[in-house]
Amino acid sequence: MAANHPEKLSTTLADANLQLAIYAGTGRLIDHRKNAIAGDLLPDYEDLRTHANLLKKHTIDNLDYYLEQVEQNVAAHGGKVVFCNDGTEVADFILNLAKQRGAKLIVKSKSMTTEELDLNERLEHHDLEAVETDLGEYIIQLAGVKPYHIVAPALHMTRYDVADIFTDKLGIEREVVPEKQTMIARAVLRQKFLAADIGITGANFVVADSGAVVVVENEGNARLTSSAPKIHIAVAGIEKLIPRAQDLSVFLKLLGRSATGQALTSYTSFLSGPRRQGEVDGPEEFYLILVDNGRTKLLADPDRRQSLYCIRCGACLNHCPVYRKIGGHSYPWVYSGPIGAVITPQFHGVGKDPWLPFASSLCGACAEVCPVKIDIPKLLLDLRADVTAHKKEQGESKMERFAFQVFAWVMRHPRVYALGGRVAAAFGPKGGEWLSSAPWFLNVAPVRGWLSQRDLPPPAAKSFRQIWRER
Repeated sequence: MAANHPEKLSTTLADANLQLAIYAGTGRLIDHRKNAIAGDLLPDYEDLRTHANLLKKHTIDNLDYYLEQVEQNVAAHGGKVVFCNDGTEVADFILNLAKQRGAKLIVKSKSMTTEELDLNERLEHHDLEAVETDLGEYIIQLAGVKPYHIVAPALHMTRYDVADIFTDKLGIEREVVPEKQTMIARAVLRQKFLAADIGITGANFVVADSGAVVVVENEGNARLTSSAPKIHIAVAGIEKLIPRAQDLSVFLKLLGRSATGQALTSYTSFLSGPRRQGEVDGPEEFYLILVDNGRTKLLADPDRRQSLYCIRCGACLNHCPVYRKIGGHSYPWVYSGPIGAVITPQFHGVGKDPWLPFASSLCGACAEVCPVKIDIPKLLLDLRADVTAHKKEQGESKMERFAFQVFAWVMRHPRVYALGGRVAAAFGPKGGEWLSSAPWFLNVAPVRGWLSQRDLPPPAAKSFRQIWRER
């Protein structure tokens, strides 16, 4: 992705309809959040953010203790905790379980963790049908693309795009009315729920002192996914743990407001193992898969482990000027926006997609809206330093370092700077196509790469200093 991301960026920037869809979608979410946290509605909002940050810090700093506690409590309720290092181990467990139980059809509720693990693709490779039941996720699954946004996966699509996808994939007559499109999806998915052998959900939170999995949603599909099939599997990153049920009051007040602008989402489910004796519904078997997939690497650094505080609300994406221009599919992994620029290099290494930490204006909007107060700009600066160090180790940045050394020297000598401006104005090319006839040093590969994403206007006839003196 790193090699072709400029082409993807250019395509996104040139698509006026896509730009409108991104701005309209994120703009609505911005407005909803703003209204939901207004002072008279939530006067203790900042105190809640501070409390949430401290709770997350405490949990992550003591993660080993809480992992043991949740394992014991899930077992006490008749379930089983399965620890997996990566997506391969997760898929292997589910495939073995499906084979033992003769399962063929799996329904899934929305889960960024399973997206991260490429779980659907892994299961389908072994002839298991895995169907997304969240409407947005179902649409992008039919379209064969990854989520565009953490909470609004099909944010980039219009109702006409959805109509084309439904006609192509479901073989139905083209329908462009959103309400009717929803009913079409409902009719298809209801049959999947009734026939499914296994239901897979994510987990917004996992409560250590009770072993409860908390799933937050608006459509009710997660409740059907976790209760209709005979087997329920919850897949969560190890960072989703919180110590006590009492702590949920803090996070639930923040999550809905930060994600969609709701005081509370429509459905908040507490799932504690398989059905008990005398209960008429619920699964016969329950498994909680806790996934590492690179998370323990972040634990090694006391400063950077705050990346694991994220509750996947998507607020940083909505407020990020870079995300709002380049969109979700310009990012190389399933996590986009500021949080994607922070966690992707830490999971995969800064040598892969080294441009990511630089995909930010460092305006600080992401940190201002983060409900758990992750200092994203500082993390981005730290990662930029890592990228520079990596390039130096690889011997890739000699020309770049030399260029910045020259720039730094010039900027420390005002007279040299002023002289350079006068020379450029007197002898530099003029006109809108000046780069095509610009001096040779602008055609050096690193400089050309830098200019490919930036405008460099032709030098003005007179500098600001000259005009100021004349006036």
